[in-house]
Amino acid sequence: MFTDLLIILASSLVVIALFRRLRLPPVLGYLCVGLLVGPSALNWIGSSEDLPHLAELGVVFLLFTLGLEFSLPRMLALRRTVFGLGSAQVALCGSLLGGALYLFGLPPASAILLGIGLALSSTAIVGKELSSLGEVFSPHGQNAIGVLIFQDLVAVLLLTLIPTIAGGGDEPWYWALPQTLGKTLILFAGLLLASRWLLPRLFHEVAESHSPELFVMLALVIVLLTAWLTHLLGLSMALGAFLAGMLLGESHYRHQIEADIRPFRDILLGLFFVSVGMLIDLRLFNEHGWTILAATSLLLGLKGLAVAILVKLRGDSGETAWRSGLALAQAGEFFFALVTLMSQVKLLDGELGSLLLTAAFCSMALTPPLMRGAPWLAQRLRRGPNQQSSLEEIASCSAQLSGHVVICGYGRVGQSIARLLQREQLPFIALDDDPVRVEEANAGEENVHYGDSRRRDLLEAVGVARARLLVVAVDKADAALAIVEQVRLQCADLPILVRTRDDSRLAALQAAGATEVVPEVLESSLMLASHALILLGVSERRVHMHMDEVRRSRYRLLHGFYHGAQSNLLDAQGQPRVLLHAVNLPPEAYACGQRLNSLMLEDLRLEVQAVRRDGNSLPLESNPQLQEGDAVLLSGQLQAVEAGEAKLLSGLD
Repeated sequence: MFTDLLIILASSLVVIALFRRLRLPPVLGYLCVGLLVGPSALNWIGSSEDLPHLAELGVVFLLFTLGLEFSLPRMLALRRTVFGLGSAQVALCGSLLGGALYLFGLPPASAILLGIGLALSSTAIVGKELSSLGEVFSPHGQNAIGVLIFQDLVAVLLLTLIPTIAGGGDEPWYWALPQTLGKTLILFAGLLLASRWLLPRLFHEVAESHSPELFVMLALVIVLLTAWLTHLLGLSMALGAFLAGMLLGESHYRHQIEADIRPFRDILLGLFFVSVGMLIDLRLFNEHGWTILAATSLLLGLKGLAVAILVKLRGDSGETAWRSGLALAQAGEFFFALVTLMSQVKLLDGELGSLLLTAAFCSMALTPPLMRGAPWLAQRLRRGPNQQSSLEEIASCSAQLSGHVVICGYGRVGQSIARLLQREQLPFIALDDDPVRVEEANAGEENVHYGDSRRRDLLEAVGVARARLLVVAVDKADAALAIVEQVRLQCADLPILVRTRDDSRLAALQAAGATEVVPEVLESSLMLASHALILLGVSERRVHMHMDEVRRSRYRLLHGFYHGAQSNLLDAQGQPRVLLHAVNLPPEAYACGQRLNSLMLEDLRLEVQAVRRDGNSLPLESNPQLQEGDAVLLSGQLQAVEAGEAKLLSGLD
């Protein structure tokens, strides 16, 4: 078992890193790892009894984190989706797929079971992709999650009834079914009581101890304990984990629990997808390639179309309908367990089962790229068939504007600026790439338009050449930099005000032509410091003088920070942060006796924030001569700081 895990983790490390470089979803990478190391390819790993149990824990952790996103009130609010759309989807898709299998010669009982099994979708893949795309709370995301909840209940019932149908069960189905429902209700009631009375007190006690280890341990115990209790009752472990997460969804510690669980969930979920990939025989693609292609296409087409029709009949929009169908079109991980169990009780032929498993695998492998391509396709469809007409509409709205303000990004910051402009009766026009936000804004305003602010034609349409000011309030630094560069190609003299989260791209934005760059973190620090000085009795005039000096120097005084043991040295974009580091000069230091400017530390992309001697700061303008005991305060990225320290101490670059 240890050797198998080592091979899987090492192979996954290489393949997932490659897939991230290619911007492909990790799910596909794990499936490919299972194909490569499995018996049909390199045969590095044979059949293992422990691997499926570890893999199942990945689905358990995923269902728990999804449950955290859906509290009990939200679950009750989704009852129409769970029991209405969910039951209709399983019934319609199961009938269509079961009928197709019956036409191909399967016995009625096997065709019905396999049809219902194929009607169920992949909770692991859909949940993972919806979370990574940020679409859990979108209309199609809620449809998918609601249907998946009902499908988990159906999966439990099927696994319970298969031995009975095959003649191997101890009880008839009409007694096994109410027993299963009763166990589910008992489990739900017990977890509800625990979530209301026991768990909040446990979390409060652990939080009071300020021990991250205890918090992580408690979260893991809750997940594994609920899964174990569900297993004892003969139900799906994933169902119990979801119910536990759902009942903890209203806890004050929900976000902390989710953050603690995520690393375990992702690794174990990866093992699950590896185990799925190992079940596939590559030789089948060579021997029955066209059959597998036809079966996969039929499965995706029938399920996707059926779900889209049901969602449309409920009154949802066309986009919500086809995106819901796309999310639920694949087969699920439960189907693999179903085929294995049916083969054991002689309800399914081995070769036919392998073909169905391969088609199910292909449908699961195609789902991540289809779901990731759906937002792009939705944007294209929203723009309409004639994109030029949209540009002409925006251009006509801005034709009468001159000396106006163009706002790129109409989120929190952009809207705050717009409200102040409206109060001063200053004209503006805004662009944003969130269609929902634009639609809501257009309900009360006429000057907010949908589009990517980096596009030259859109900038021309909003009249950037006639504008008085451009405000870049987008959330991503890379997008802000691209907008500034594009605008500077059209308007060399237009003032550009850029909002950023921190100072990580400050120099790049200024070099691209930004007139002013306002880092939120630094500006909030500056405002907090000004209030602190006023409360300490410093005159407002002197405080304003300090603030103006910091802003004139482009926040030079605030660049960098002392990083602690828990600090992340990378920003949100994965770029190295600017750090602050003090170098104390011993007697034998290379810099002792030399003038500060002669060391040319700026060539290493460093800023000298201060030189302190005997507790006092020396004026940098006087180019002080360094001596033993001086502390040179450097700011820059980690590698630059290390190089600067080496030069100060030993003279090495």
